[in-house]
Amino acid sequence: MKNISSNAELQVAIQLLEAEQANKLRLMKIQFHLAYENLKPVNLIESTLKEISTSPYLLNNLLSASVGLLTGYVSNKAFTRNSTNKFRKFLGIIMQFGVTNLIAQNPKTMKSLGQYISQHIFNKEK
Repeated sequence: MKNISSNAELQVAIQLLEAEQANKLRLMKIQFHLAYENLKPVNLIESTLKEISTSPYLLNNLLSASVGLLTGYVSNKAFTRNSTNKFRKFLGIIMQFGVTNLIAQNPKTMKSLGQYISQHIFNKEK
């Protein structure tokens, strides 16, 4: 910026700085509004679901974890049934944990095993 030598130049410089300040304030308000909207819980959940649905890696992990949890729960219920025996319930919980981890950590193996079993079941019917 050059040296200001007259009162008129000073007024022009002040007006330019005020306009620049008003513009920066307007941009800051817009940025604050965008940040506020992005931090709302509904928008956070929505963006997370969009990210999960568009990422095949996350979707596969979520699916394998869900199948693992469901299989572990079913194996626990099948083992314990309506037993009141605390030792049997404890063994059922341990078995549920093991089955859940096994299936969640090896989804490709479980998928190929399921395909193999389904092919043999449907081929024997024909």
